[in-house]
Amino acid sequence: MPFDANTKLTRENVKDLPPLCTDGAWGTEMAKRGAAPGQMCDTWNVDAPDKVFEVAKAYVDAGAQVILTNTFNSNRVVLAKHNIAGDAFALSKAGAELSKRAAAGRAYVFGSIGPCGKMVMMGEITPEEVEEAAAEQAKALAEGGVDAIVVETQSDLMEAEAMLQGVAAAVNIPYGTTFTFDAGANNDMTMMGVSIPQVYELAQRTGCSFAGANCGAGIESFVHIAEGFTACGTDIPIWVKGNAGQPVIDDDGQAVYQAPPELYADCVEPLLAAGARFIGGCCGSAPVHIRAMAAKMAALRGT
Repeated sequence: MPFDANTKLTRENVKDLPPLCTDGAWGTEMAKRGAAPGQMCDTWNVDAPDKVFEVAKAYVDAGAQVILTNTFNSNRVVLAKHNIAGDAFALSKAGAELSKRAAAGRAYVFGSIGPCGKMVMMGEITPEEVEEAAAEQAKALAEGGVDAIVVETQSDLMEAEAMLQGVAAAVNIPYGTTFTFDAGANNDMTMMGVSIPQVYELAQRTGCSFAGANCGAGIESFVHIAEGFTACGTDIPIWVKGNAGQPVIDDDGQAVYQAPPELYADCVEPLLAAGARFIGGCCGSAPVHIRAMAAKMAALRGT
């Protein structure tokens, strides 16, 4: 199936897509637009929509064929810590609408659902509560027009399963999951001890249309992660979004990521060879990194 962002995605046809370039980091782009460290930027979907739109459009203009939504924290569990749990639906829907408008038919929009901030396996929250929060957010994202949903940056297998079950029950669009592998001798385990084969099995069991990894390490580290997923099977397209290296702290106490755009471009071919189908950036990556990656992918396609 050739890339055409106006073609409706289904849970079955995602596997037929060609390799696609996804977007980069959102948090660092928000910081460039005035967000303070640790600020709840999801509220900008309503309070500063022009800034959110700028980030989304910058990635589309850079060549991203898939962009996310500014809704990583827009679930009722996270928002309750800020006394705005009741805003979950409105923030999620607004974030979806902003990215969809920025995509303007040039890119798919995948709704972002991040961790709830409480561990199911530690008994901090029940699976039912997580499922309900994810279902609410998924409904809002779908109503806002997203093409698919990604339950991302996960580390707790039980939390991810509850979220995926909530999404699956709430909407009839494709969904997938990505975990953060930042532990183990080869960065092939999550901080909660989840392995790549466990994530692949979860993705199969819960009907995911794609699965993979994001965050936790530099983009160059994701080649062996992609290989790990490919070793588990080839039924589910692999998603990888790596950081712009390891951050250093500057004189102002800010984390600075130093990996150049050329590194992202250089990683495209080995990532594709390893089986990755969705390739992009995470923390510290910017439109300039995605532009380099998108150009390399276009060159390899001969377009």
